[in-house]
Amino acid sequence: MSLLKSAALLAASIALAGCSTGAWFKLPENSTLIVNERPVKHNQGLVRSRPFSWGAAGGVPYRLEDAQANTIQRGKLRSRFRVASIFWPPVGIAYWPMGFGQRCYDLTGAEPQTCTYQDLIDLRRNQRLRR
Repeated sequence: MSLLKSAALLAASIALAGCSTGAWFKLPENSTLIVNERPVKHNQGLVRSRPFSWGAAGGVPYRLEDAQANTIQRGKLRSRFRVASIFWPPVGIAYWPMGFGQRCYDLTGAEPQTCTYQDLIDLRRNQRLRR
């Protein structure tokens, strides 16, 4: 592979890594997830989103809704600093430095918790079956 192709591949992978953050979510039956008050409702499984601003340093706000759009639960999800924002030009570190803090969240209880390993496997399997 030529040096030019290698550099282009590296630049593309950095750009794609800097454009999104994602996590897996286990939700209660018949509920949808709203993250950071954005107008997109998510079902159980993989949730990809634009990175979050510095305001999410204390946690990413979320809300669970039932089928009638009533709020079931609300709170904050653990967040973390995204190292990719340092390299994302021109000012990624200033505007979008935060991402989801865990790989998988279990929102079926009163407080957000980390999914078990088996929950993560089941969520991934169900995501593949939906395709």
